[in-house]
Amino acid sequence: MDLDSYFRFLAALVLVIALIGAVAWVVRRFGLAGRLPSIGGRTARRLGVVEYMTLDPKTRLVLIRRDDTQHLLLLGAAGPVVVERGIEALPEPETIKAEAAE
Repeated sequence: MDLDSYFRFLAALVLVIALIGAVAWVVRRFGLAGRLPSIGGRTARRLGVVEYMTLDPKTRLVLIRRDDTQHLLLLGAAGPVVVERGIEALPEPETIKAEAAE
């Protein structure tokens, strides 16, 4: 192999790694990671993060969903604290629009 072949191989490798990085950035940036179909075939997930809010660099409020129940957690340096349990999940936006139209 000559030197030109090595440069082509290295350029192709850099291009592929850059494309993988760009796709990973787009998936994380637009929140598509949880929406992509899983390879294992699982469709319904029982646990998920509904929303979070950063209060300061070490403290965050997190609203999690388990089945149809939501829980509000305070995550900080002292450890996790349950702020509120058993919050009923809000209806889906389509349900709200259908009820308003009736």
